[in-house]
Amino acid sequence: MRTGYVAEADRLPLETLLGTDFAPTAVPRHAPATLLVISVSAGAGHVRAAQAICAAANTAGRGTARHIDAMDHVLLGLRAIYTDVYLRIVARHPLMWSWLYHKSNAAHADSLWQRLRRASERWSAQRLLSEIEQAQPQAIVCTHFLPAELLARMRREGRLACPVWVQVTDFDLHRMWVHEGVDGYFAASEEIAYRMRAAGMAADAIRVTGIPVMPAFAQPLERAACAAELGIDARRTTVLLMGGGAGLGRLDETAERLLQAAPEIQMIALAGRNADVLAALRRLAARHPKRLVALGYTEHVERVMACSDLAITKPGGLSTSECLAMGLPMILTQPIPGQEERNADYLLEQGAALKTCDMAALEFRLRQLLGHPAQLAEMRKRALSLARVHAAREVVDTVLPS
Repeated sequence: MRTGYVAEADRLPLETLLGTDFAPTAVPRHAPATLLVISVSAGAGHVRAAQAICAAANTAGRGTARHIDAMDHVLLGLRAIYTDVYLRIVARHPLMWSWLYHKSNAAHADSLWQRLRRASERWSAQRLLSEIEQAQPQAIVCTHFLPAELLARMRREGRLACPVWVQVTDFDLHRMWVHEGVDGYFAASEEIAYRMRAAGMAADAIRVTGIPVMPAFAQPLERAACAAELGIDARRTTVLLMGGGAGLGRLDETAERLLQAAPEIQMIALAGRNADVLAALRRLAARHPKRLVALGYTEHVERVMACSDLAITKPGGLSTSECLAMGLPMILTQPIPGQEERNADYLLEQGAALKTCDMAALEFRLRQLLGHPAQLAEMRKRALSLARVHAAREVVDTVLPS
């Protein structure tokens, strides 16, 4: 594959760029893995995609699939940048993140900033590279651009024998995902595959799989049974609230406003791992018996979605792909500038979602859909048409052919 996104500076010794020596840190040796899937815990989506691919591989009996979070094997400074700093910027300074997203997408690969970034990442990731070497995988799939960039360099230099594939986890293509030396790419949509080819990637190295979701999303689920598990009425219109309200205030405040705006609905609100938000939602649920179910983190979100009629969520690549897999129409709340804006654009264009900019707009969109069931049904049909419930299995079948 050829692309204009690779700098000659990547071929310079690390010591030249950093002006110092380095010594990789020893790590415990692990049993070899047939498939290694590497993510970065910058948000949950990259990790969930990796877990889905591993689950598909293990279910199919394709040897041992192992997931590595790259952030567990890098220096603290790099971990802070990719996790804490990133999450803080997108939450508190979205306009700054928008500038960084577009600036990095337009940056020339040979710029000093890009050369220093790559050099510092290589320096900080020596333990990760040692971990990969010890795993001795037959194939590697990266669900984040950071490990993909590091391993592409190793492939170009002949220091890594096994093929490296990249799973793009948004309905967008940022240039930091594109690297010479990668053996192949998995695209979220036909449009992303087209843009990959336009970026210089070989057509035969691109597969349109969608974004991987857990195998459970491909199983038939009974609405009545899933509703009974949650103690809700399967016959009543159910709204699923996810994503913390993102710019719309606290999750409990958002839930209360919507319960008041639409007295006919019942609601499930997911607080994730935020104990304070969960406690606030449970207090609200006590004031709205049989209308609100407050849940924390769950590994069975597919069962929650199976008894829902509409999701109110931020447009993350994984969360929206899970909604599509369940044929769940979406109202998208204020997206993070950059990748989530592109995700929202795609879903709006395809007719599977609506978008809001503030609480009043959210209330209006909700009332609009409740008052026009045919529109909601059409959105459900469009969502199902976009679903790729077997994306993870397609990835495994490609990288580990039987």
